[in-house]
Amino acid sequence: MCTGKCAKCIGGSLYPFALVCIICNIILFFPDWSTQYTTEDTLDGSSRITEEVKYMGGLIGGGILVLVPAIHIQATGKQGCCANRCGMFLSIAFAAVGLVGGLYSLVTASLGLINGPTCLYMNWNTFKMEWGTPFAEQLEKFDNSSYLFNKDSWSLCKEPENVVEFNITLFSIIMAASCIEMVLCAFQIVNGLFGCLCGTCGDKGPVVD
Repeated sequence: MCTGKCAKCIGGSLYPFALVCIICNIILFFPDWSTQYTTEDTLDGSSRITEEVKYMGGLIGGGILVLVPAIHIQATGKQGCCANRCGMFLSIAFAAVGLVGGLYSLVTASLGLINGPTCLYMNWNTFKMEWGTPFAEQLEKFDNSSYLFNKDSWSLCKEPENVVEFNITLFSIIMAASCIEMVLCAFQIVNGLFGCLCGTCGDKGPVVD
């Protein structure tokens, strides 16, 4: 196994998934493809943006905290002093940072799916239209009673339009990308350990007699 080439492959593979997380997180700030919900607040001062979106798991966790290590990991594949063992050692630390970033992104996206979106809905306890998270109280267990498996309940959210489908799609993409990032970073931690022992095994050029 050539640890240098493997590091280049892993680093390059992390770029698109980090960009996907960043883009999806940014889009989540604009439900119904509108900017009005980022600038408007409810009467009690609470935001009209889903709380988990503001944690910026995709932007910071799956994005920046993965993108920066990806740059170093890819560069680690180049030849260096002592077969670049120092670079491979540092790549383990960077990969660990990427792993934590991917985990943070995964957790926040999961919470976004479990709690559901912030939206305008009819509160049957007060008989008033209110902004809130109507599915959060209903979802004590992640089972068939969840709104995620009951498409008819999605109509409970009146505004922003199609916000449930919007959040489910984007949070699911972030979750999938984060899982792949975590796997790749875990591979690099193992690859980095081998690299510390064996070097990057790059091309050494022709042998001169």
